[in-house]
Amino acid sequence: MPTVDDVEAALTNVIDPELGLDFVELGLIYGIEVDGPAVHVTFTLTSPGCPIGPQVSEQIEEFVGELDGVESVESSMTFSPPWTPDRMSEDAKFALGY
Repeated sequence: MPTVDDVEAALTNVIDPELGLDFVELGLIYGIEVDGPAVHVTFTLTSPGCPIGPQVSEQIEEFVGELDGVESVESSMTFSPPWTPDRMSEDAKFALGY
């Protein structure tokens, strides 16, 4: 069965096309739930007007679905709480000049 760490590692392949950094480093992954072979990922975007939501959902399902033991992947987008640069990793902050 996959672990939360396995799912998080897979999510590093989901890249923000504008910033060129992955969703984990950017702090855009709000939650990962693993229930046996079923995985649910809650994510956000840098702004509500960002048009890449459907693309992100597809990438989450693709990369997480490739993990051994995963039979289903669901993702949901939320804007609560709103994303801020404070959620980024130190490496991402450095890369983006924060």
